Amino acid sequence: MALNSIVSAGRQGASNNKLVSRFLDVISRTWDLGFTSFGGPPVHFQILHSRFVDGKGKTPWIDEQTYQELFAVCQALPGPASTKMVFSIAMIHAGILPATLVFLIWSLPGALGMFGLAMGVQRISEVLPSPVYALLSGLNSATVGIIALAAMQLARKAITDKLTRILVMFGGCGGLLYNALWYLPVLMVVGGLSTLVWDCWGQTQAQALRQRLKRRKSEPSQLEENISVPVDVAQDASESAAQRRVKSTATSHAGSGKEERNIIPPAPVETHQGYATKWGIVVIIVFFAFFITLMTVRGVLKHVPLPLAVFNNMFLAGTIIFGGGPVVIPLLREYVVVPGWVSPRDFLLGLALIQAFPGPNFNFAVYLGGLALDRTSTALGSVLGFLGIFIPGMVLQVGFQTLWRALRKRREVVSMLRGVHAAAVGLVFTAVYRLWEIGYLTPTESSGASLGKEPWWLAVSAATFTLVEWYAVPPAVAIILGGVAGLGWWGAIKPW
Repeated sequence: MALNSIVSAGRQGASNNKLVSRFLDVISRTWDLGFTSFGGPPVHFQILHSRFVDGKGKTPWIDEQTYQELFAVCQALPGPASTKMVFSIAMIHAGILPATLVFLIWSLPGALGMFGLAMGVQRISEVLPSPVYALLSGLNSATVGIIALAAMQLARKAITDKLTRILVMFGGCGGLLYNALWYLPVLMVVGGLSTLVWDCWGQTQAQALRQRLKRRKSEPSQLEENISVPVDVAQDASESAAQRRVKSTATSHAGSGKEERNIIPPAPVETHQGYATKWGIVVIIVFFAFFITLMTVRGVLKHVPLPLAVFNNMFLAGTIIFGGGPVVIPLLREYVVVPGWVSPRDFLLGLALIQAFPGPNFNFAVYLGGLALDRTSTALGSVLGFLGIFIPGMVLQVGFQTLWRALRKRREVVSMLRGVHAAAVGLVFTAVYRLWEIGYLTPTESSGASLGKEPWWLAVSAATFTLVEWYAVPPAVAIILGGVAGLGWWGAIKPW
């Protein structure tokens, strides 16, 4: 018994040491993300890819195919897309507890900044100084340039064939033509079904051609050579992007005189998701039970306390928002401005400044929650906004990611995610247009106007795009330079 106790204690100590080492590992790789991740979700995805797939001189946490699959899953589920992405990557690498710490490292710096902004906005006058409007317009212009660049970079990875090229265009144009809560998920579902049908058709064609080859084995070899080309093409149509890359690598090695057996496949990624599939189902069921209860209580009460109403609206927004930060802005406007909790001017002021804050755009809910309650309850409102907007997406991500280990082995699921990914990237181009149309703030246009009304903002956007793409200027620096350019423009021509 004593020996068993010693062995058990030793195992417990080793387990604790391993958990501590995982905590230290994620801290060392993510401690700065909450302070340096500027530019919104499209830029965040590039930062995460560079750090955890490319590695930046360190060991990658996930491979390219896993990253692309996670991107599609995060876009297909409600909630903050880039936040779910960094949480999922950390969960795969180190487990749920270290991933929760990474979520706090990622989101809290920007949340605290938005809380401070809410406290400050409550004390400012109705009309802002003229240079402030120019500063905010410059920040928005620079952000448009960075998001446009991120959309282009994401599209390069999402486009693997002619169909996905069409789906990126389909998502972008579809998002421009109409806007509703149900609409964006439908666009992504259509994209997923399109690739599923396309890949199934390609597989069927490949099988038919194989049967034709079997029937013609007795014919001259020249005929087989003529038929072998369409067989390869049909097989390629049913392969994933990752399989095609491996095949291409093998072909290049064979062409250089090396045998295929000498090609060393990438090492498997170590994971720490030690949770049974049934727990994922339990998490999802509990979440929806809580959601239904919350909505029922809100509907039954005749006089809903304002703190409960704020949490309820934020929780509902976090549950039904698909597409991440660019989509949350118009919905939150309906949930806080229309009820009269936040003025249109304060909403747009926060909208301009959130672009200059690091971390997720969903921290905008922290700012709005703080303004919705009176000055003595700003902290409570901000906490309710933070919890309400983040809990739904994070809980659903935990539940679904547990199921994903089984689902990702199914070819049809991977095929659908390829289309979901392409359509979701198209929606990023939509976000560029929507921010462009409300980014210009003036004393007389406090509700926001198109940046196209002043050519200077187009120049700022183009310069930001160029600096970040070709001269490796950090996005945070580029956004600050955009604000400086706005102030310089105001100082030169004094438009107001």
